[in-house]
Amino acid sequence: MPRQPEERENSNRRKYLLEKLSSRLFLFCALLSVISLLLIVGFVFYKGAIPFVVDGYSFFDFLFGVDWVPSEGKFGILPMIVASIYATIGALLIGVPIGLFTAIFLAEIAPKRVAKLISPAVQLLAGIPSVLYGVFGLALIVPFLQNQLNLIKGQSLIAVILVLAIMMLPTIVTVAETAIRAVPKTYREGSLALGASEIETIFKVVVPAAKSGIMAAIVLGLGRAIGETMAVILVAGNSLILPTSITDSVRPLTTNIALEMGYAFGTHQEMLFATGIVLFSFILILNFVLAKISAKGGK
Repeated sequence: MPRQPEERENSNRRKYLLEKLSSRLFLFCALLSVISLLLIVGFVFYKGAIPFVVDGYSFFDFLFGVDWVPSEGKFGILPMIVASIYATIGALLIGVPIGLFTAIFLAEIAPKRVAKLISPAVQLLAGIPSVLYGVFGLALIVPFLQNQLNLIKGQSLIAVILVLAIMMLPTIVTVAETAIRAVPKTYREGSLALGASEIETIFKVVVPAAKSGIMAAIVLGLGRAIGETMAVILVAGNSLILPTSITDSVRPLTTNIALEMGYAFGTHQEMLFATGIVLFSFILILNFVLAKISAKGGK
């Protein structure tokens, strides 16, 4: 028998009520994410701005000073900024070609059996805790550098670069592979039909067509490298000097915050928050670049 009008009306009311509750729940989750971000950013900027706004410490001296001696009131982070930039650029120079070629191999060249074996292994790299990368670097990379380069202390900038390059691989490979697979097959078929070889098709047609996704992979890998802490602590050497060679011990920005925040107080603690502002600014720039690349690729 067909439903009575009252039953249908009650059913519709329940349905509309459920839709309203669901939309409110989704809105609450979205606002919670935004509020959490604003609270974190606001707190870091508030604590980090105190030395410059209240105490009158020079922001120029903070950015370009070379001495970090909290007991004497010296807070210069230029050596840490340079170390972070050198480590990130070095990791990119090693990790990007390896990651890109791996993604091309998995998406275009590798037989399905081989791809099914390598892809999970690459994805598993992303699930390894960062501290284990540091232990790996400390146990294998650091002694290797000591023996091969005759270093007194193998914990150095080059060790940081090698560890970060390994850590970047899963991000670059996964995102780049997805972008390459998203290129329509008609692009490949048209190139091959015109007489291009498979390698020519890959590098002259497929890769340029996937360049926005590949650039996004590089930027995400860059963000992973510049924000890494635990692995870097174990292999950097943590020397507060301006690096002039890849064999020098260094202390990047993230390492400085992690090492000293536990016992810092007063101006020292506030300067560590200010260091976090500088690091956060780098991440904002990276996200801005990623948004521009994505928008350009969409056009």
